[in-house]
This record gives sequence, C-alpha cells and structure tokens, in this order.
Amino acid sequence: MEQVAVDSNWLLQQFQKVFGSHLKDGVWISQAPGRVNLIGEHTDYSGGFVFPAAVGHNVAIVFTPRTDRIVRLYSCDYRQMSEFCLNEIQTSTDAPWSNFFRGVAWALSAHEIPDRGSDENEDIDNTLSLGRNNRELRGLDAVISGDVPIGAGLSSSAAFEVASAFALLVAAGTDPIILNSFESECGLKVRREIALACQKAESLFVGVSCGIMDQMASCMGRAGHGIYLDCRSLRHEPVKLGLDDTDVTIVIYDTGIRRGLVSSEYNRRRQEAETGAKMIAGILGQSDIHSLRDVELSTFEAVREMLPPKVARRCEHVVREIERVKDAVAALRQGALLTFANLMWESHESLRDLYEVSCPELDMAVKLARETHGVLGARMTGAGFGGCTVNLVRNDALHDLMCVLPGSPLRPGASEPRAFVIDVVDGATVSEL
Repeated sequence: MEQVAVDSNWLLQQFQKVFGSHLKDGVWISQAPGRVNLIGEHTDYSGGFVFPAAVGHNVAIVFTPRTDRIVRLYSCDYRQMSEFCLNEIQTSTDAPWSNFFRGVAWALSAHEIPDRGSDENEDIDNTLSLGRNNRELRGLDAVISGDVPIGAGLSSSAAFEVASAFALLVAAGTDPIILNSFESECGLKVRREIALACQKAESLFVGVSCGIMDQMASCMGRAGHGIYLDCRSLRHEPVKLGLDDTDVTIVIYDTGIRRGLVSSEYNRRRQEAETGAKMIAGILGQSDIHSLRDVELSTFEAVREMLPPKVARRCEHVVREIERVKDAVAALRQGALLTFANLMWESHESLRDLYEVSCPELDMAVKLARETHGVLGARMTGAGFGGCTVNLVRNDALHDLMCVLPGSPLRPGASEPRAFVIDVVDGATVSEL
C-alpha cells in the first residue's frame, strides 16, 4: 500500500535539517489536496459546471513566520533552495517550481482579481481583500513536499498554490480558525478568495491560462463528496458520492505520459471555445452570450452548420459536457450511480472525438477498463494529452482492473504507469505543530 499524503513528522524533520535543529515557537504545517475531476472537463473556463473531488494526495508546507519580508523555500522533491523578498516578487528561472509560491504571494499582494464576466446572479465580490485590507504579508522559512503526481492531471500545481496561500496568510497573522472553517460564511468566503488568488497566480504570474476548478476543489473538497461547482458564480455544493454504500472505489490510472500545459494545446482549446461563443453570439445577434455556458444545446444545434467544423466540434463538447455534469449530479442525488458512470463513458468519447485532447494511451486505458467486468465507468481526467484516467470500480473487480492495466512505460521516455486507489478527502487545512 503506497503512502497517501505527505507525512508531517518526516517533513518537520526535513525542516530541522534545512533551517536548524532548534525550532522557534510557531512552527506550522499547511496541507492542500490534489483533485480528480469526475466529470465536466474543459467546461470551467467557459463558466460552466464541473464535478471534482479532493483526493488523499497532497502538497504540504512546514513553515515558521519571519519578522522581515524574506521568503526562504526549500523543496524536498527538487532538493533546491529558493529565496526572494516580498517587496519585489519576480519569477525565477533557476527554481521554476518556486514560481507557484511566488505567484501566490504576488496575487495576495495585488488589489483586484480578474473580471469573471457578467452574470445576473453574480454575488462574488470582485476585489480581493486577503493580504490587502487585513495585514501586510510577512516572510517565512518553509520546506515543501508533495505526493500528487506532477503532470498527471491531478492538479499538483493547485495543491501547491493553495498550501502556499494558507502558509502566507498564517504568517501574516490571519486567524487559522477562519482559514480552517468549512461551514461558516466567513470561512467559505476566505476559501473562495484564496482559490481566486491562486488562479490569478497561475494564469498571470506562472503563465498557464487555467480555470478556477482546481483551486476551488483543493479549497472546498469534503470527505466522501464531490463538489458541484458553478465556475461562473463560484457557488458550490458538496454532493455525496455514496461509494461506501455501493462497494465502489475510485481508481486512478496514471499513464506516465506527461504534458506541460504552457506548451501544450490547452491554451489553443480555450481560445477555440471562446471564439465559438463569440461567433454564436454574432450569428444570433445576442449580446448576452458571454461564453458557451450561455448556449443551450438546442441553440447550438441550430447554428452548428454556420460554424467552422473544428470550432463546431469544440463547442459541441463544451455544451454537451455542461449538460452531462447537471445530469450526473442529478443521478447521484437519486442514488443512480450507474447512470453517473455511463455519463463518464460519454464524456471520454466527447473529449476524444470532439475536443481532441485525449491520446492513444488514455484511450487504451479507458478501453481496457470498459472490457473489465465490474468497472462501471471510466474517462480521461484533467487537461488531457496525457495524465490519468479515473475509474469507478466495484471492490470485487479491483484486482482484475489492476492486472489488466499496463505497468510498463507506454512510450519511449514516459514514466512507469501505475494504478492506485484514492480516498476522497477534505480540502486544505493549516495547523500548528
């Protein structure tokens, strides 16, 4: 059984090795989980609906606040130190992993969050109060480690960003009781703002034009629940998965195929979806169509032939995928897990054929899952072009699926693939050691 989540005692020992054996008062640990998206892929940046869950693999940061504005970071995974001053936050070419932490510090120090577009029901404050209206950020010493597979589509970057935000805010004097609250209105507002700050960091500082889903899942995840998230308003609702009641488990298959989002087709797909929405709005003469979230399936069908074929395929995926998320959540509320699982198969076919973000290895893994008795549903998860599949598997079929999925590298230069069971856990927390 492989380790799940970073061991806090081990990380504390690493902190002592790096920063000295005599610990000061006020040593903390922030932890944020990765996420698996169960259904609703490439809908988030169109303001649509998604249904992720936080997973029991995380990024953890042991840290102690400083009295100055210096930040010293040590990555246990990269075995590298990086240092910067909060007075002048710049990207690092020597330690690019540190740019996620630097970006979060930069975002928490900024005055506004990006415009989320118009919505009649918009109720999210469009100014970021964290670190601006409360108290100035302070420096810290920190060691970092994570066991979210990097580049696998389980959002190691968002986990790192959210853990970084929790560490920076505690170092600045933010009340950890508020940060750790999943129930209070104040706590949920803070978590939404943290998610927005982290999204801003990744999009504008690191340079990956990402949606809000990953950061929200890492902040808002609840054990045993998926998060039904409206990516436009940021309204979210935990929905019970009911896996324990049905003897079903979530299995991740990491193909070992890695992709870098900055250099991949991700940004191009986003541009194609945005272009499609603008074209549909122009064809219909409707200024209230801001994204594909605003396009009903019947409306799309009526204008499909007037769109360039490639743009039409991209739009069809997004419009239908948004509907699949709604149907999937409705199925879970009714206890219809098989209906949910069937929608997963449909989602993969759409991602493969319409959005064209799959790859042969992902398709092979889904095909093998479909041929394995006891696998209820499977699909690629994450941005695509590599990464992982997510599978709903009856417990008595776990062994069969693990045996049928390849365990040797699937292409030259790829990592060794692996299949593993995941737990669905709570979102980010911070505590004193």
